[in-house]
Amino acid sequence: MNLNDAVAGQEYIIKAIVTDDEDMDAFLFSLGCYSGEPITVVSHIKAGCVVSIKDGRYTIDHELAAAIQI
Repeated sequence: MNLNDAVAGQEYIIKAIVTDDEDMDAFLFSLGCYSGEPITVVSHIKAGCVVSIKDGRYTIDHELAAAIQI
């Protein structure tokens, strides 16, 4: 299951980041998005979703959300 399928308001644990793009992987890591970290989908929007990771809120597109396995 990835973040596009997540229920808004529920906390999940990131199982894996599935991407062949090193830049995308590095970007997600810089946000604090890596295996074992809790992540919450705050809301789904047309362009993607709003997530809460650690102490920050970020808007990510569908491509990034699909790469985050929960």
